[in-house]
Amino acid sequence: MTAFDLQTVRRELHQIPELGFEEKKTQSYLLAKIQEMVTDRVEVKTWRTGILVHVAGTNPSKRIGFRTDIDGLPISEDTGFDFASTHAGKMHACGHDFHMTIALAALSRMIAEPINEDVLFIFQPAEEGPGGAKPMLASEEFLAWKPDTIFALHIAPELPVGEVSSKPGLLFANTSELFLDFTGLGGHAAYPHLAKDMTVAASNFVVQAQQIVSRRLNPLDGSVVTIGKMESGFVQNAIAETARLEGTIRTTEASSIMVVKEELEKLIKGFEIAYDCQIDVDYGSNYYQVVNNKEYVEQFKDALQHTDITYVQASAAMTGEDFGDMLKVIPGLMFWLGVDSSHGLHHAKLNPDEAALPIGVDAVETFFRSFD
Repeated sequence: MTAFDLQTVRRELHQIPELGFEEKKTQSYLLAKIQEMVTDRVEVKTWRTGILVHVAGTNPSKRIGFRTDIDGLPISEDTGFDFASTHAGKMHACGHDFHMTIALAALSRMIAEPINEDVLFIFQPAEEGPGGAKPMLASEEFLAWKPDTIFALHIAPELPVGEVSSKPGLLFANTSELFLDFTGLGGHAAYPHLAKDMTVAASNFVVQAQQIVSRRLNPLDGSVVTIGKMESGFVQNAIAETARLEGTIRTTEASSIMVVKEELEKLIKGFEIAYDCQIDVDYGSNYYQVVNNKEYVEQFKDALQHTDITYVQASAAMTGEDFGDMLKVIPGLMFWLGVDSSHGLHHAKLNPDEAALPIGVDAVETFFRSFD
């Protein structure tokens, strides 16, 4: 693919973001592009809205996998691009349009000039939720071509174009969604003693939940409980009968996330008694930490020394990625790709520099060829 083709594909994908396990247009688009490349070395399978593409090596002894995510986010785009999302309330605000474009281009190179080893390109749905990696890992389609090692990339808005970044060990945190529904008794604002106010209950819960991290966990273990959304009430002169909190739990230790949940449930029981209410909790999607294999990180770093791409050492981040479920059972790595965006991931104005696309393709191809 030429640089012009990369830009065109990225922009076409950017216009059709779809949520997890709803990526039907995306799957059709990808399959059409893949079909243009198919030779007798290539086999294609679908799994739900995902795709697996196997390219036979010239003298294989193992199989190398590359995974890309394909879903978008429930965010209304505010970039002003002339190629902005055509799907209302949905946006590729995490760079998956970049990831898919790079995967397609790298696939075309692996088909045109195959390496000794078999390669597997995995177009995985539902990374943003509810989590496509774990069920895909268990599928017959994946198990038939299960790779011996696997890698992936993620755009990094804060890094300049031309840089990639990774590290051995922990790269992304353990994460869990958090949804709390409070139910009390509504009433007139003038008679608070006759009601059970869920605005007050939920507000105090937000404050108390912060003490789980500050007073219940080892301060040397990185942990975060963030409540990002709160809803309660319908009118200014009525006491709210219900309230909803939505947030996230993130930890650098796999065991700590269970401690946080246990402490949250103790807090819930106490609040139910103190505020005479009912609180229902749902942990939504849970993602295992992304832990990179040290040897493969060194191999990736060494391979890039023969290119114009700059490798920099990353720090662990509290971001979450369901690719951690794949790395839990298959050794490999994830790396950051610098895209120099003035707005960050999951922002309605995310604007990654398309000059990073060919660099991403080169980085992926370079790592594949390091196995020859």
